[in-house]
Amino acid sequence: MPPKRRGPLQTVQRETDDIKRKVDALVQQAAKPDASDRTETFERCKELKRAVEEIMKTLKKLSKADEPAPVGNYDQCKRDEEKRLLTLHERLQSLAFQLQPQDDEMAGPSSSQTEQESDEENSDEKDESSEDEDAEEEVHDDDDDDDDDDDSDDEDTEIGQTATGQGPVSYVALSAFTGEEEGDLSIQKGEVLKVLSKNKDGWWLAQNSNGQKGLVPKTFLKMSSLQDSERENEDEGESEQEPEESDIKSSKTSNWNTIRKAVTEIDATDVLSAMGAIPPGFRPSTLSRLLEEGTSYRASHFIQPKLSQSQLSFKDLHMDPDTGKVHGRPSRVSLTLTLWSCRMIPPPGVGLQVLSRHVRLCAFNGTQVLSNIHTVRATYNPKSPKTWSFSPRMTGMLPCLLDGDCFLRCDSESPDLGILFELGVTYIRNSTGERGDLSCGWAFLKLFDESGAPIALRTQELTIHGGTPFERDTDMDTTSTKRGYPTGVFQQMLLSRKMPKLVVKLKSVNTRSRLLLNLLPDTIVGSLSTVHLLATYRQILADALLLDRVTMCNADLICSSVLASFPDVLDQPDLMDAFRKSWTESESNLRRSDKRDISVLKQMFVSIYMASVFQLLYSAEMPTPCWADEEVESQRARIIYSPSQKITVETILSSQCSHQAFDITQVTYDLISRAQH
Repeated sequence: MPPKRRGPLQTVQRETDDIKRKVDALVQQAAKPDASDRTETFERCKELKRAVEEIMKTLKKLSKADEPAPVGNYDQCKRDEEKRLLTLHERLQSLAFQLQPQDDEMAGPSSSQTEQESDEENSDEKDESSEDEDAEEEVHDDDDDDDDDDDSDDEDTEIGQTATGQGPVSYVALSAFTGEEEGDLSIQKGEVLKVLSKNKDGWWLAQNSNGQKGLVPKTFLKMSSLQDSERENEDEGESEQEPEESDIKSSKTSNWNTIRKAVTEIDATDVLSAMGAIPPGFRPSTLSRLLEEGTSYRASHFIQPKLSQSQLSFKDLHMDPDTGKVHGRPSRVSLTLTLWSCRMIPPPGVGLQVLSRHVRLCAFNGTQVLSNIHTVRATYNPKSPKTWSFSPRMTGMLPCLLDGDCFLRCDSESPDLGILFELGVTYIRNSTGERGDLSCGWAFLKLFDESGAPIALRTQELTIHGGTPFERDTDMDTTSTKRGYPTGVFQQMLLSRKMPKLVVKLKSVNTRSRLLLNLLPDTIVGSLSTVHLLATYRQILADALLLDRVTMCNADLICSSVLASFPDVLDQPDLMDAFRKSWTESESNLRRSDKRDISVLKQMFVSIYMASVFQLLYSAEMPTPCWADEEVESQRARIIYSPSQKITVETILSSQCSHQAFDITQVTYDLISRAQH
């Protein structure tokens, strides 16, 4: 009977088993005090490291289609094997550092020794990189990967030459790094280090000013250069000479600078990418960073009235003199949309626990974020790891955070106006407990065609691009396009099914929704389920600012807890859900005529808000909101929906009810600081 054919994954598993046995034996041999075998053990350690790296390369190229017979749970087996290889590589890395010859702690290696090691490293790296490039050209024919390899080779060659001529090279730490294992060197941002040697896996041996040595990821380091400091001085000089021009440009490029920083800044995600923990195309989340930088891109800012150019009146808040109601204002774009699903989204790799999958969306013109950033959380089924869905069917009221029905208003005249969607995950790294936000790709839906006419309101299937909107197009899945685009129609259809996609349905606005949306600011994005509350708030705001003020030039503080605190509630979805629930219950008891009476609705808004939300907002027992923290979200939900939380005069004055320290901003509305300038 002929022997059973062994599959590629099984071959890798056997090779990994063999390497593990050799590593275990090498660790036992290194524990012996015999110094004569130290050099031989060190060389053997480097050989095993190279073997592990080769097996890892082979593993990454494997796919389920390569197997001669079906393999159950193939993806999980492949991830487990990848985890085993990473563990072996880390053990060998630590062992190599222990076996490396130790010089005087305060002195670097001699010039001749450094030159010899650098020459050997450069020759080995050139040979290995040339072999890798030849193999990649034969198998993949990918210009982008070749460019990246060339850049890294140029960088390594430059480092080697500098070290040869001048000894250890000085580098500056771009970000803080905390050593995770024995042999790592913890560094602080801005610290100057001397690089003594570098390994091909991206971990360099560095020495700090105290003489301590250890391994540091090369992505955390930047070569110290006098030219960089001179260039910074020149930039500072130019900004001092032309302050007026700088002020004008800063208003146009405010969020471009933030986004460019998000694109270029080195952080922990580069390390995760080097480890293979995140797929190609993943980047630090651009929109999450904007949300973290104050309130400029939050709904609490965009719900506020916008001042006119003279700043003596309001641009988007006017009263109808005949009815006393807010005068509706149509905007250039006013539509509703439904997030339907995301498919073929590659999941993060081993070592990351996903806390939230979500889509952030905003108005965008190709260079600037024009509106607030609205977030919708996706639901996820482990049986379909590459598919995200929205608006799950559930009993009771659907939380606005999960509601895929959204509205968008924008008055920008840009011909490139559209909607930017960023798919994101919030993760926690299992080994360090570090939290972070990743962009899993982005899509842009342009709302006007080349002639300036609005696009058709229909279901749109948008291709997800890797990287950020400010990078060149980056593939999300390297396996889908490495061999070039197929020419056959059938192959193109198959390829299209494998491409990451976001399905969005654009809808026209019905009459009732249009009337409500026209009461909102000219530019704002949000959940469709909150429109009626936002419209009522704008009516209360108009009464206070346009009717009740003594003169339009008066800018005194306005005593109103609703006006002062409701915008903060907009940024806390769970409190908005509590408000919506109480509003729906009260509205169901109104007569039909009262539901259309704005005076009745305003009174009900104030009474419900003060009885259901205001006290929760300033309760000392309520934990501070923390995005994607399940424990905090559960604690807040228990307090919000606890039967004992029914607020009355007795409970407010009860000694058992604790509140935050009183602040005048809780009950006063400051027009000067709140209005959009």
